[in-house]
This record gives sequence, structure tokens and C-alpha cells, in this order.
Amino acid sequence: MRKFELIAPCHFGLEAVLKKEIIDLGYDITLVEDGRVTFYGDEEAVSRANVFLRTAERILIKIGSFKAVTFEELFQGTKNLPWEEYIPEDGKFWVTKAASVKSKLFSPSDIQSIMKKAMVERLKEKYHVSWFEESGESFPIRVFLMKDEVTVGLDTTGESLHKRGYRKLTAKAPIAENLAAALIMLTPWNKDRILVDPFCGSGTIPIEAALMAANIAPGMNRSFTAEKWEHIVGKRNWYDTVDEAHEMVDMEIDTDIQGYDLDPEMVAIARENAKLAGVDKLIHFQQRPVENLSHPKKYGFLITNPPYGERLSDKENMAALYQTIGERYKALDSWSMYLITSYEQAERDIGRKADKNRKIYNGMLKTYYYQFLGPKPPKRNK
Repeated sequence: MRKFELIAPCHFGLEAVLKKEIIDLGYDITLVEDGRVTFYGDEEAVSRANVFLRTAERILIKIGSFKAVTFEELFQGTKNLPWEEYIPEDGKFWVTKAASVKSKLFSPSDIQSIMKKAMVERLKEKYHVSWFEESGESFPIRVFLMKDEVTVGLDTTGESLHKRGYRKLTAKAPIAENLAAALIMLTPWNKDRILVDPFCGSGTIPIEAALMAANIAPGMNRSFTAEKWEHIVGKRNWYDTVDEAHEMVDMEIDTDIQGYDLDPEMVAIARENAKLAGVDKLIHFQQRPVENLSHPKKYGFLITNPPYGERLSDKENMAALYQTIGERYKALDSWSMYLITSYEQAERDIGRKADKNRKIYNGMLKTYYYQFLGPKPPKRNK
């Protein structure tokens, strides 16, 4: 079976979470950099990484890397890559995204057009044609430039992996599904423990928790660009991976996962999204303002994405909101709270310094994941 070096981009600050996921899938890591993890895998790894990884953005097959400080070097470096091993004569190919950090070449549109020309030149020579119809399957290319080192990858995923297919309706500022999954994975929560999101919005955090609890693979019910590349990844790999995912699902579990929101419309949307994800029976959604947050049980988890006050109209309300969060959390005996926000005064207004704090980029927005740790529950007698 053919071997590849695969690149999995992720949110900045979550590389360690993704690395652990890839190791748990059984693959060897070759490199961890800001915003991406590289690992070795075969054809089956392409399908399994796409279907099973919860925190990755997409899966790229690494075509190659080279140094380029001029557009001529970029052209020649791109032309020297073995494109004919991946793109058939009728393939539709383009550079869908170029990102540049601390590099001499920084114009995405120029990088994209020069690389496309270089690919065309290489394939013209290999296929002995002067023109490409590009009527076949799609082969999107992504390129990163970091300190003049160009890394080129073929995108096997298509629509980003955070699009699981269940979220048809969203809140104003929804949290991405893969980021929500990562936030949960950064806590000790498991399916036997209580989880409450008091700002659930369209339900993403409770739904991702329920998917984990029931062992439902995040990419089980969606399609991927590489499914049509039978010369690279055989169809049998996709069938086997989906079969493996179905066998792992366990809906015969008891959970205590709850999502609250002030807006009844959001609660209705969250319920609908949970239904589409197949986990509506595992989550209890309720209209409830944060000032009414309470729970009779001990040792639970608050995992939440409250308002950040990014809009000017919301800024004046932030102090009161975070003070309320602090008061309600204090009243929850022995609970832990995990809260992501860009609001700089969060700890001051909550009234407690976080035990841990992690910087995470939510898109281009710098946020902090504040972790307020409660005591561990006593061990149960077996």
C-alpha cells in the first residue's frame, strides 16, 4: 500500500491535542509546528484521519517542500514536484489557498498563479499535451510559506473537517465544531461525568461531547474530495473506514449533558442540530439565563464559550455578565469550569484566578481558555 507524509492543520494552540489524536489512531508523528501536525500514513490513513480526527481542519498529502525567496525559485521548485503521480490528464487543479509567514514572497494571488503555471508546464511535458481540459475530478492544492520554506499539500478533505454536517443553523458567533471538540478534550471530562454549557448557542459543545460519549466518528456522515481519487486512495479504504466507525458507535449509554441558553430560538436550533447529529437523546437543552445556573449534583464540568464583548454594543455588559458567571460557579459545589473568551478582564470579574490558562487562536482572534479546577471525585468502590 502506498505511503504518504500527511499534514493536518489545526487551530493555533491546539497542536498537542491533535498530536495525541493522531498517535491514538496509530500513526507516527514526523513534525509538530504552529498550526499543523505532520505524520506518516498509508492510503487507509487518509480515509481514517478524515473520518476519525475531531480537532483537525483538513488532511493534506504532502507533495514536497523547497526554499524560495524569488518567484523564479517558486516556479522552478513547484515544477520539480512529481505532479503526474497525483493529477491525471483530465484533472481539475488549482492552488486554493496560499499562506505566508515571515517570508520574502507574501502575495497569495501571485503565489497561486505562479504555482499553477509551473504545474501546467510540468504536466504538459509529462502528458505531451499543450492544453488541459480539466474536465475530471478536482485536485485542490494548499501551500504554506514559513521563513521562505515552501510546503505544498494536496487537499484530500474539501470542505473543512469542522463541518460535520449536523449544524444547519447557527448562533451569531458560533464556535467551530473542531475547536469545541478540542476544548472538551483539554479537560478530564468523560461520558460518566456531568457537563453543562450555560451559553450553548446552537449546541456545538454539548453535541461534540455527546458524539464523543457515544463514540461517533465526526466525519462518518459526510463526503471528502479524495473519495473520487481511486488512483491515490482506493474506494475500499473509505468503505472499510466507515464500517469501522459504525461498529464503534455505542448509543446504549447514560449521559448527563446539558445546554442552556437565554434565547428560546437558540434552544430550538440546538435541539434540531442535536437531532441531525443523532445525539438528541443524550442531551437536555433548556432555556435558562446564566443567573439561574445551578445543579444538585457534585463534581460536574462547566465547559462554555460565553459572549466576548467583541461588538461595541456588548462591551458595557461584560463586567456584570462575568461577575454573574463567577457567582454562579462559586455556588456549584466541587465543580470545574473551562471557559474560552477574548475578554481580557475575565478572571478579575469572575473573582478568581484560573488554575491554568491556554492561548488559542479562534480564527484570527486571540482567545484564552481559562481552566478553574475543582476537586477530583472520590474513587468508586468496584
